Amino acid sequence: MGMVGGGKDAFIGAIHRLAAFMDGQIELVCGALSINPEVAKASGEELYLPAARTYLTFDEMISKEAALPADQRMDFVTIVTPNFAHFAPAMMALDNGFHVVIEKPIAFTLDEAKQLKAKLDQTGLLLCLTHTYSGYPMVKQARAMVADGVLGRIKKVWVEYPQGWLSRLSEREGNAQAAWRTDPKKSGKSGSMGDIGTHAAHLAEYVSGAKITKLCADLNTLVEGRMLDDDGSVLLHFDNGAAGVLMASQVAAGEENALKLRIYGEKGGLEWAQMEPNTLLVKWLDAPAQILRAGSNYGDRLSSYATQNCRTPGGHPEGYLEAFANIYRNFTRTLQARLDGVSPSKESLDFPGVEDGIRGMAFIDNVVASAASDKKWTEYKI
Repeated sequence: MGMVGGGKDAFIGAIHRLAAFMDGQIELVCGALSINPEVAKASGEELYLPAARTYLTFDEMISKEAALPADQRMDFVTIVTPNFAHFAPAMMALDNGFHVVIEKPIAFTLDEAKQLKAKLDQTGLLLCLTHTYSGYPMVKQARAMVADGVLGRIKKVWVEYPQGWLSRLSEREGNAQAAWRTDPKKSGKSGSMGDIGTHAAHLAEYVSGAKITKLCADLNTLVEGRMLDDDGSVLLHFDNGAAGVLMASQVAAGEENALKLRIYGEKGGLEWAQMEPNTLLVKWLDAPAQILRAGSNYGDRLSSYATQNCRTPGGHPEGYLEAFANIYRNFTRTLQARLDGVSPSKESLDFPGVEDGIRGMAFIDNVVASAASDKKWTEYKI
């Protein structure tokens, strides 16, 4: 792979590399790692990239890689820049025949996301969107149980994502991550809902198998002087008749990344929390609750989607990095199958793509529109 962004002064790039390298199937062969030439060069040296393939711009990288023989050029590019700098390298990569992995969100606007979809339809290339939380084995187990009808008809979806790291005006205290994430010119039209609310919405749709059709949103900016929302709540209606509640806040002081999902059907409910990701709690209407645990040795009681995304036996914890790695592994298996001229397994095809990216951008647009409206419900528009 090649990488755009993710230099030594960045955060998420290192996470992507750890995830990509975990299974020994991906090698970083080139990069345009920073808009600062000195940082780009120093980052390339730290990662042992050859000087000739440590590029200063993504344009240079994609153009020069495309000119290399097929057995020498990168196979795909991973884009780990801030939101406003996702679209241009993604589109150029697709135009030059490269598959794309892209950090969430897929683009800066819904229109850009739709343009990427059109380009993918034209080229037949692959795009993977790193909605990390869908990579957890027990999230996949929950999805499989819902799809198999274990809970009966789904009636209620609760999803919450509280963080506390922006409870102060950190963007003016030298916090680079806070600075760009709270700047509408770099992050987009929404803060907390764009950053973590989209993760919550994706998780709700991914596990429930249902799509949001209406919403009623309340957005708040609770830290004085901040330019974007840092807190919000959304009532949801889904296309299967279920009702839902979504909360996302980055001013919940003391919280870390306390993402939690609860889904209730006619026969029982499921509860999963990112802070204890190897556990899935199953609650029955007329029987004692069950605790399901992740583990590669539980193939007789977990779905294939769960067990094929486990690396260790039960009782040996796997977490965020492994979930991230599962996204990369499934994408890689799908890409390798294509290169080999064979069909990938259904489990390998289970990674977020451009449709998820479009729905994520639509979620932001619809939430912002709803919060600005005096109507109770806003029809969900794509």
